[in-house]
Amino acid sequence: MTQTQRPGHEVDPKLLEILVCPLTKGPLDYDRARQELVSRSARLAYPIRDGIPIMLADEARRLDESEIKR
Repeated sequence: MTQTQRPGHEVDPKLLEILVCPLTKGPLDYDRARQELVSRSARLAYPIRDGIPIMLADEARRLDESEIKR
């Protein structure tokens, strides 16, 4: 287990299946290493804190150009 993967802080896969970007209503990619849900269409990465996705645009990190094209 790496330092970024803490026990008890994984996101439920069923939750990931139903979550969408609150701005675009588009799909999200789970970035396990950064503990973020990524919306390429909105160019935002929503943080996951203590296993809970924080789906607020004000809390999201802006993606740089290289992250959008992955």
